[in-house]
Amino acid sequence: MTTTPIDLSRGDGKGLATGTLGLFGSTVIGLASTAPVYSLVATLGWVVLAVGAQAPIAFVIAFVPMLFIAFAYRELNNEVPDCGTTFTWGTKAFGPWVGWMGGWGVAVAGMVVLANLSQIAGIYFWSLFGDGSLADNVPLVTATGVIFIAAMTWISWRGVEIGERIQNILLGIQYLALAIFVIAALWQFFSGSAPHPTEFDWNWLNPFAFTSWTGFTQAVLLALFIYWGWDTCLALNEETKDPKRIPGRAALLTTVILLVTYVGVTIAAMMYAGLGEEGVGLGNEANADDFFLAVKDGLLGPFGWFLMIAVLISAVSSTQTTILPTARGTLSMGVYRALPERFKHVHPRYKTPSFSTLVMGIVASVYYIGMTLISDNILQDSILSLGLAIAFYYAITGYACVWYFRRDLFRSGREFLYKGLLPILGALMLTYAFVQSAIDMWSTDYGNTVLLGIGGTFVVGIGALLIGVVLMFVWFLFPRSKRFFRGESLNRDTPVLVPDEPGDYGRSVDGGAL
Repeated sequence: MTTTPIDLSRGDGKGLATGTLGLFGSTVIGLASTAPVYSLVATLGWVVLAVGAQAPIAFVIAFVPMLFIAFAYRELNNEVPDCGTTFTWGTKAFGPWVGWMGGWGVAVAGMVVLANLSQIAGIYFWSLFGDGSLADNVPLVTATGVIFIAAMTWISWRGVEIGERIQNILLGIQYLALAIFVIAALWQFFSGSAPHPTEFDWNWLNPFAFTSWTGFTQAVLLALFIYWGWDTCLALNEETKDPKRIPGRAALLTTVILLVTYVGVTIAAMMYAGLGEEGVGLGNEANADDFFLAVKDGLLGPFGWFLMIAVLISAVSSTQTTILPTARGTLSMGVYRALPERFKHVHPRYKTPSFSTLVMGIVASVYYIGMTLISDNILQDSILSLGLAIAFYYAITGYACVWYFRRDLFRSGREFLYKGLLPILGALMLTYAFVQSAIDMWSTDYGNTVLLGIGGTFVVGIGALLIGVVLMFVWFLFPRSKRFFRGESLNRDTPVLVPDEPGDYGRSVDGGAL
């Protein structure tokens, strides 16, 4: 591969396909990353079980820290539009050790959720055939999930533009399914044919109506998961037409659209099915794992399969968009010497982080297969622990924003609000979510396994982050890492490695000065 050193004075980028995404494309990818249909399917029932009629306001409250952290992402991106996001910003604010762990948090979350998404995609795919019994065939489902990971890895490797086109279609199908669900549910409610019609009550949106603090915290922590993924917009900042403005706007737009989507669907579901503990009621624990599966036939009759297709598409869609931020994060880490040199390779034609993308697909597949062979219960516990990694790196981003802009906070009310107050509040909320989750997960009653005498979810979640600490110290022993850990290859004053002008393609970073 022909390589050219980076000329920092020219504002050369890392070799990515700059000028590719506009506001619409960035927003589509941000929404697709959250897998809105699957997120609702997997979470809605459990939130209702935790807080009953207060489910809608639980989604609203969980939105608050996401919005506050989205402001932190926007402000940091305006100043440092680097695809390394949390890794880069954490390093610039707090130094290499915190930055490296922030990057590891992003990678762990991506790896774990890819295993989950691919498994869901495999299960729903085979549920469409015959009597659905093929979905219980573990080797078949696992092999299918790995094929989905491979296909989405190829699309991510092939280029952002083709990925965006595919996501436009897949996200359109998801929102069509949600629109059909809401319309059909409300139609049956108003016509009197809903199984358990329940009148809308403004108390559903009353934040003071929670009766259990434990239930409240559990519901909010569950709801945090369904918003996760919007930050993919920021990881693709170097590939947008306006790296400093579009990604931040797309992130904020994504979070607001998700809020309206989740609250709207939840209210429609409650009006249609009610909160009862029998039948299709949202209070029926048997429906908690998959509410759409429980209501599809009664709601859409012979067309109930469309909801199944929507969940499958949601999982597959998010598989592709989850690969994007992780691959770009490790690309950035490779550029700044926080990872081996191979990670900074960019495909000369497709302008994608070729090595990082392939590694992400391979590692996710190996992890998925390994967890399935060891124990499906451990795989499920790793998914339950995902909130720890999410809260971890989102909180680092919030704290990094406040500390990075600490000298600017009192220059104006706007800077104090968006660079200081909102990010620190979001970071504190997520820190609490992390601590509360860890405490809950310690219990042997939490999750599906018990390891070392404590909850397996705690061991898997905290253990995954601690593995990052070990790997960081191992990398510290390699000669190539020295400039990074000495704060030379990346620090507060390091120029941003993105093109000066939108659409100005940066040259390959391979063999660059860093």
